[in-house]
Formats: sequence, structure tokens, C-alpha cells
Amino acid sequence: MARVLMYCTATCPYCIAAEELLVQKGVKNLEKVRVDLEPARRAEMSVKSGGRRTVPQIWVGDTHVGGCDDLHALDRAGGLDPLLAAG
Repeated sequence: MARVLMYCTATCPYCIAAEELLVQKGVKNLEKVRVDLEPARRAEMSVKSGGRRTVPQIWVGDTHVGGCDDLHALDRAGGLDPLLAAG
């Protein structure tokens, strides 16, 4: 299964919803970067995501999926499972 990286905060409902979907999909190797605990990492996230400043920002392998809505849309379109399996 592909490595999943998610920039998030502890109390963000979208972060929580994204993590719940990833757990349902069987993701065991979710790396969470808490930008509320490490504010400097938000700048890193913004550069890496092409200027996005909102959380969550999610990568599956080297693919930037985007935020929670993007993740759910990718799942509904049938693209999340193959992306997760590609790792």
C-alpha cells in the first residue's frame, strides 16, 4: 500500500473525516504532520501543495490529492483504491 502523508491539525473536522476514510480504506502507514504543533511545517505544506494553506493536504505516494473534499471525490470516482494500491 502506498505511503500517505497528511498535513493536519488536531481539531479540524475535515482532517478527522479524511483520516477516517483512509483508515476505512485500510491505510496503516499514515504519516500525519501536525501544523498546529509545528507551525513552520505549514509553510512547507504551502510550497509543496502549490500555495494551498488549508488543512488537510494529502499526498498518496508522490501524488498530491488535495484536501478532504478532493479525497472523497477521488474515492467516489474510483480513483483512490488504485492510487493506494500503487505503493
